[in-house]
Amino acid sequence: MKHLLHIKIVIIVLIFSISFSSCSKDDLGRSGNKADISVNLKSDLSTYNNVYFDIEDVQVRVKEDSSLANAWVSLNTINTGTHNVSELRSDSELLLVDHFEVSPTYIYEVRLVLGDNNFININNTLVNLDIESDGNNTPSNLIKRDFEASYYYQIEIHVDLDESLSFNEEENIMVLHPKLYTEIRKF
Repeated sequence: MKHLLHIKIVIIVLIFSISFSSCSKDDLGRSGNKADISVNLKSDLSTYNNVYFDIEDVQVRVKEDSSLANAWVSLNTINTGTHNVSELRSDSELLLVDHFEVSPTYIYEVRLVLGDNNFININNTLVNLDIESDGNNTPSNLIKRDFEASYYYQIEIHVDLDESLSFNEEENIMVLHPKLYTEIRKF
């Protein structure tokens, strides 16, 4: 019986030593000279249900002057298309960017790029949400933060739907002007 106890102890020590020595930064998917970014979209509790956003891209501004051609960098959004953002509450979220690597840089802001297929379902009637005249098809949030090499950054964009939707009585249209709040976690 004592013989089996010694074998168990040796096996447990062997398993622990192998697991601690076999993991490196490369195994974790981190390269030493890049920052790794993921972006999720969530919505806050709202009086509105069935609000759909046409998501085309997620971009970050890496230049102080936003009018420069190379000021905005696309993060290669994986879940583009029309999504019901009113369902993205509590534990539910939409993964927009998954482990995109960027060179270490100072990031000024992050923005969603929306298409023109944004709508709300009101009593089984689809109502277009205007982003052209009064709305905003590239809502952004200031970040002003260094993104360092060898770190993983998880950006969570929260959309406040109650503050994002309004009714323009003069033109008789629903207007989408997304109000975003951004949370960043560094690992």
